[in-house]
Amino acid sequence: MKNISPFLILLSITILIGCSSSENQVNNSPSESTDNIQVTENDVIPNEVINGAMRDISPKEFVLDMGSGWNLGNTLDTEDVDKTAWGNPLTTKAMIDAVAAKGFKTLRLPVTWRYHTGSGPDYILESDWLDRVENIANFALSNDMYVIINIHHDDEWIIPIYDNAPAVKDRLTKTWTQIANRFKPYGDYVIFETLNEPRHEGSPEEWEGGTVEGRDVVNQYHQVGVDAIRATGGNNATRKIMVSTYAAGTGDNVLADYLVPNNDENVIVSIHSYSPYLFSLAGTDPTWGTDADKAQLTQEFNTIQNKFETEGRAVVMGEWGSTFSNNEGDRLAHAEYYAKLCAERGICPIWWDNGNADEFGIFNRNTLEWVYPKIADAIVDATK
Repeated sequence: MKNISPFLILLSITILIGCSSSENQVNNSPSESTDNIQVTENDVIPNEVINGAMRDISPKEFVLDMGSGWNLGNTLDTEDVDKTAWGNPLTTKAMIDAVAAKGFKTLRLPVTWRYHTGSGPDYILESDWLDRVENIANFALSNDMYVIINIHHDDEWIIPIYDNAPAVKDRLTKTWTQIANRFKPYGDYVIFETLNEPRHEGSPEEWEGGTVEGRDVVNQYHQVGVDAIRATGGNNATRKIMVSTYAAGTGDNVLADYLVPNNDENVIVSIHSYSPYLFSLAGTDPTWGTDADKAQLTQEFNTIQNKFETEGRAVVMGEWGSTFSNNEGDRLAHAEYYAKLCAERGICPIWWDNGNADEFGIFNRNTLEWVYPKIADAIVDATK
């Protein structure tokens, strides 16, 4: 076991930039419009979207068809009952229409459920919250986009240690059963992702791949999630399900201990990589683009490919990106090369957008304008 380094201490602090709240949102006034619980008369979702078919398509073909994606970050995943708490306006159909019009074919919909869940032993999800998640999913589906629905910032109770495992597995089973039943009639453009970045928060090994125990228990948690989804039957019997590595990482120990539940042929690997860290996440090194930079990033992708290509597994890069450091040219070069590496390996790249143009935001959700249109174009063009 490695000792924690200063690099990893810094990582544990700054990782929140990518996947958590921000104190300095540029667009911090909620829109007066709302993501209505019922779609409006002018935004009726066709029956064929809701009652969709399940195509006979391999996971690799499926991921290729997903094209490039965009995360609706810091919205439904806020660690608060108020989904505008992290500075983003309420989601409208016009927002998702604009994302689709740019050419993004996949919407990742991070969702935190614990603020909308009843007490045990039943852990009933609030119907209004399920309605809200479904409604936003429908915004994307009506644009012929794929939608990924996950369990995101629920790490407070999803602790991967043996002592907690029985209670966590019981709650995970009940949570995924409810989500899966709600979306069971939908076709295969709806994708489930069992967990976001499952890890033991605050532990010394949190971002180093955890411990042997932690990786084992994370595999168990994914197992019960997949089992619960499959048990609901119907379209969920063969629906594509994304299953992440420990903390969605790409380290050697993480990749070595990763298990696909039941060796399920319709499981897609989910990973995240803000690489290189100092440029992409910390923002302390604003330059990127040398031959050495490209070689380092290529090597990481080769490691991912060598692991999962031999196992015949499709891969989705569920989160990636670079934080603003007054360096648009370097960010564009990085995005072009990163998305190209994904495309060459059949990986769907899904940009992490937290709504803050001073961090990862490339789309202004209030004005519906692209703050960094060249970056968005580079991501989309790579997978055309």
